[in-house]
Amino acid sequence: MNRTQLIDALAEKTNISKAKAATYVNTMLGIIADNLCEGDQEVAIPDFGRFFIKHVAERKGTNPATGEKITIEARDKVVFKASDNISIFSRKHS
Repeated sequence: MNRTQLIDALAEKTNISKAKAATYVNTMLGIIADNLCEGDQEVAIPDFGRFFIKHVAERKGTNPATGEKITIEARDKVVFKASDNISIFSRKHS
């Protein structure tokens, strides 16, 4: 599902306009991104999961095109960990 499909689904399920749904989706994603980058670097949504920043250390790798050994720089990345309450096997699609 992409952003447009998410907006369409929200508009349909809540019986609001697509424009209003787009505003809500964009606002919510912006709040999550702002908190991850500038806030406490974690957003926890009970019964859904949590987004957090994880540090990935510098490591050695190989350029697949040339076979040359390279150093991959350390970086921070956003990670999502689903709640144990989310299961693709027990959830019925509505």
